[in-house]
Amino acid sequence: MLLDATISQGLFAFNPDMMYEQLVKNYENAEKMYGESMLRLATGYDPNALKKNIKFPEFQRELKNKMQKMLQEMKDENFLDDQNKITDRGIELASLVLYMEELNDLRAKGIGEKKTRKPMLYGEKMNVREYRKHDRYHDLALKSIIKTSIRRGHKKIENEDLRVFERESKGKIYIIYALDASGSMKGNKINLCKKAGIALAYKAIEENDKAGLIVFGTKIEEQVYPTSDFSQFIMSITRIRAQKQTDIALTIEKAIEMFPKDNVTKHLVLITDAVPTVGEDPSKNTLNLVERATALGISISVIGIEIDKEGIELAKKIVEIGNGRLYIVKGLENLDRIVLQDYYSL
Repeated sequence: MLLDATISQGLFAFNPDMMYEQLVKNYENAEKMYGESMLRLATGYDPNALKKNIKFPEFQRELKNKMQKMLQEMKDENFLDDQNKITDRGIELASLVLYMEELNDLRAKGIGEKKTRKPMLYGEKMNVREYRKHDRYHDLALKSIIKTSIRRGHKKIENEDLRVFERESKGKIYIIYALDASGSMKGNKINLCKKAGIALAYKAIEENDKAGLIVFGTKIEEQVYPTSDFSQFIMSITRIRAQKQTDIALTIEKAIEMFPKDNVTKHLVLITDAVPTVGEDPSKNTLNLVERATALGISISVIGIEIDKEGIELAKKIVEIGNGRLYIVKGLENLDRIVLQDYYSL
């Protein structure tokens, strides 16, 4: 759990000497740097107790000894190397902890199973409905359009006459979980986003669908092509460290590359707490790529975590063009429910 908290704080190593120095020098700054969860796990004390006693020399000596002992134990287990950096074995352990915690949460919440028959972007032509903005022209129901136009006495086809086929699932979904790793996501926020991604991958793979991963900041930090290999997914999502700006356009461009050209349902879910910040006109670039993705049969949903008005407006445009859904999240406790709700609605 300490290794997982260390990674979620954007750190590559567990350095108890530096942490101890920060705690003694300025507790408030140390709490901002490491977060309450990491401090609790690293010291064995509740943050309130730490803050109350950190100025006492006897407490300081006891705390320093305890943290050094923990450091040595993790090195002995090969969870940290000689420079205190987290090893692959440490990452593997942290991923197992994340998986078990989320699996227990899913069982406690009793989240249900995916329904098998839902309208899809690809699949067999089924019911006919009114045309909506950004529907694919390929799905236009020509006979129904002509009949509707004639019945209404129109001399030419009007927009209101347009009809499209809904498509029934062929049973195969490829979903990519795209997680914002900008600096504002660090700590408990990114930890809960990781767990929600694990829940999605677990359920999707259980349903014989495939789950992929994109971790984005200024650049693509981590990627997993849609896969049925759950261990590959959780190892990659565990490594995520929040540290940079947000480039949603690059993420969508990467997702287009990662989805197969097969005739399957392709869905991208974007998890972010901010508007894109990279490029001359990041919002315009983002929407251009959303249109391109939609033309290739990729739907896009956005889960906005405490985003501002500007972010909400952009997110609305993304899901309108991308034939997806928008979820604005205030509290993260049920983020895994929201992510699974989006998957189940496909």
